[in-house]
Amino acid sequence: MTKNWTPTSWRGKPIKQVPYYPDAQAVSDVEARLRTYPPLVFAGEARKLKKQLAAVSRGESFLLQGGDCAESFAEHGADNIRDFFRVFLQMAVVLTFGASQPIVKVGRIAGQFAKPRTSDTETKNGIELPIYRGDIINGTEFTEQSRTPDPARQEMAYRQSAATLNLLRAFAQGGYANLENVNQWMMGFVADSPQGERYGQLARRISETVDFMRAVGITAETNAQLRETDFYTSHEALLLGYEEALTRVDSTSGDWYATSGHMIWVGDRTRQADHAHVEYCRGIKNPLGLKCGPSLEADDLLRLIDLLNPANEPGRLTLIARFGHDKVADHLPRLIRAVQQEGREVVWSCDPMHGNTITANGYKTRPFDRILKEVETFFGVHHAEGTYPGGIHIEMTGNNVTECTGGARAVLAEDLQDRYHTHCDPRLNADQALELAFLVAELLKKERDSHPQKMAVNG
Repeated sequence: MTKNWTPTSWRGKPIKQVPYYPDAQAVSDVEARLRTYPPLVFAGEARKLKKQLAAVSRGESFLLQGGDCAESFAEHGADNIRDFFRVFLQMAVVLTFGASQPIVKVGRIAGQFAKPRTSDTETKNGIELPIYRGDIINGTEFTEQSRTPDPARQEMAYRQSAATLNLLRAFAQGGYANLENVNQWMMGFVADSPQGERYGQLARRISETVDFMRAVGITAETNAQLRETDFYTSHEALLLGYEEALTRVDSTSGDWYATSGHMIWVGDRTRQADHAHVEYCRGIKNPLGLKCGPSLEADDLLRLIDLLNPANEPGRLTLIARFGHDKVADHLPRLIRAVQQEGREVVWSCDPMHGNTITANGYKTRPFDRILKEVETFFGVHHAEGTYPGGIHIEMTGNNVTECTGGARAVLAEDLQDRYHTHCDPRLNADQALELAFLVAELLKKERDSHPQKMAVNG
């Protein structure tokens, strides 16, 4: 058991990014009910993910983490979940062939409802109201009633997460993830893509491999691995009362686990070592993520690693670098060197979204070329340092939105108004997400080709 830790010990620490609830008793009542609800995920699943992330830390696998900026109650539906899962699987197949390694699949889904914000309030036409903090806390409509934090939303978020997980498990284990299906979906993208020829070679390799396996009798009907996949959920552990209510003791180990998601992370705004969010996360046994932004110093990072992963357990901690395309080369090398020098076991992942937000035509957006530049620089820095670029962490949707500019099917600034549906930050649409996967696959192939001996051992 973690020394001097309980699921409630975070309540004695300073806390940031916390909403103000006018009715404290209503919050307590909701949390009490949540404590009686079944877990959303199970300790054994979290341990399995940790084991797979340990392989990533050794350079034997690659982490694909992605999904909604902030899930919404209004857009929850089977079609949206299916469309997200389909694109996610396509990305994973492309990356598998690029890396010639397993892909660990972790969605930002079934729990990603709360968002950190720069300000506590916003003002329109002289009226000041609380800022929107995610559907688990308040609503997007600019009215006093909508923006007042409502604890009942936590139960709505729980129910939506449970329904989403139910469908995701069915998709992952019920045949929807069949490799032959995913290959056909991906081939359709290549055929229609303006850069189809660039991606065609990899797509043909995948198709030829599937055909060969079928010819020698390796089919989805006879091999469960071809029709099923492991899929995990993750979110930022921001609303700690909700997280505490879903923190349970695992009967097989006696350890505490967050059962709200398989993996949770600490954001760049809440990573203070002596504050509540780090205190909560240090005591649970789930795999953890830690967002690392430009203001993070190497000594502070090492202190956080020691708090969150004191046993230096492989797979326990993923460092999610989010610097911006023009800051990666300045900040990432010193963090890598500090971690390597101290022998810390971590996964390095690249979040190319959060440091590349700009405003165009009155809309928050992220240029695709900047996203790609950050990923390329992330890979380049790791290559120079002799370390492994272990994953990417992106905000994406399976829908044909117009929120990020650029890509092969170029979304222009004047197109943003067409299908700008996000409740918070701009997401890659389905085409942009899959295009990014092809480009990352090329980087992974180069990484593999440049370290043939290492990859041969790992493979």
